[in-house]
Amino acid sequence: MAELRKLDAQNALNPTQKQRLTQLVDLERQINRQFNQFIESEAVQNLVAQLSRTAKNQNLNLEDLNALRDDLRKLDAVLLYPLILDDRLKLVITTPNSPPLRRTVKHLKREELNRVIAEYRSALEHPGSNARDLAQKLYTWLIQPLEADLQQAKPKTIIYAPDGQLRYIPLAALHDGQQWLIQRYGINNITARSVTDFHTVPAKQPRILAGAYGTQEITVQVGDQNFRFGGLPAASKEVQTLMAAIPGTLGLLDRDFNRPALLPRLNSFNIVHLATHGKVVVGRAEQSFLLFGNTPTDVVTLDEIKDLTLKNVALVVLSACETGLGGNLGNGEEILGLGYQFQRAGARAAIASLWQVDDGGTQVLMNAFYAALQKGMTEAQALQEAQKALITGDYTTVEGRRSDVEIVDSRTGKPRTVSVDTLQHPYYWAPFILIGNGL
Repeated sequence: MAELRKLDAQNALNPTQKQRLTQLVDLERQINRQFNQFIESEAVQNLVAQLSRTAKNQNLNLEDLNALRDDLRKLDAVLLYPLILDDRLKLVITTPNSPPLRRTVKHLKREELNRVIAEYRSALEHPGSNARDLAQKLYTWLIQPLEADLQQAKPKTIIYAPDGQLRYIPLAALHDGQQWLIQRYGINNITARSVTDFHTVPAKQPRILAGAYGTQEITVQVGDQNFRFGGLPAASKEVQTLMAAIPGTLGLLDRDFNRPALLPRLNSFNIVHLATHGKVVVGRAEQSFLLFGNTPTDVVTLDEIKDLTLKNVALVVLSACETGLGGNLGNGEEILGLGYQFQRAGARAAIASLWQVDDGGTQVLMNAFYAALQKGMTEAQALQEAQKALITGDYTTVEGRRSDVEIVDSRTGKPRTVSVDTLQHPYYWAPFILIGNGL
């Protein structure tokens, strides 16, 4: 239709083309009418109202999707918005060339979907597990019904607005039987606030403020809960590598990584990289926090982040953050809350991890990520390239060669060496999600 519109503006349509344009406009109106009837239905209205309450208005407004088509065209992307109903799954996909379309996965109850999500998340957290079978099962529900739409649109990126417990698993780690989804598309998770940032010009040259937690083991009390954290021996090395690789990077290590040293300087850099522990507190998202490197009481909570001013910050990278959710999954508001609050403070996007990852493996991925950024890629493209590098084994270590990697086991605290093949498991590359506008 876009080509016909151009010809029409030049008054250059022949009679056949005029008839075709009329037919396409009529079809578009029918699709819009059907979609509007869908979003005005009682079941969807009730679900959206519930999402607005439980996710603190982080979810997208369905009425806005059609207006995003020009942005999607410029970004070479499609927008996927799954809606989990009690007895079925609705997949809403918006492409540059079509109004929002609905695909239904019938007879899929919420309880069954949530059960598989929980099982898959548990498999993802264990590097020795066989995660692929569950990854393929979720693929048949979330992506396979959209294959024809994706083939027609040919996007480079899927902009993803997950619903409910889908927020606890990475879309990148679905599998079609041949390859992981991240090997086909970049993935960018968004909240409602992301939509207003699509026209923001990304930073061209990284200027990085990086902080690293040290090797001490501590216990942090937040409210009535105690959280114990081990040391991150590779965190300092991760930041030192950044300082060596990207000129002008300011690194704050161990005890120098503290609130007075960091918070006043955040808005002076366009990338803030925090190689530190974090805890996402299920059901009490405002108590979720990031840990500094000096004392157990020096933390910044999610609730405090919204009071910061980060309008000069393009990206916040939380390279060692963890959720520690176990089997206690909520509605996922605390996952998007990280990105949402950083965006609310002015940052364009955030990268966070959905589970605790061995910091040696994280270092390999972050090296690949920043190498891609320096080539001029967007944040979404750079994260995709880094994840693909671990999947294929096409990466180099800090020493500049492809090799096995020494990691610190997050469960035992002891170092061990893992092979290139081991790092292909999604446990190592899949936890990192991009939230906000990394396009």
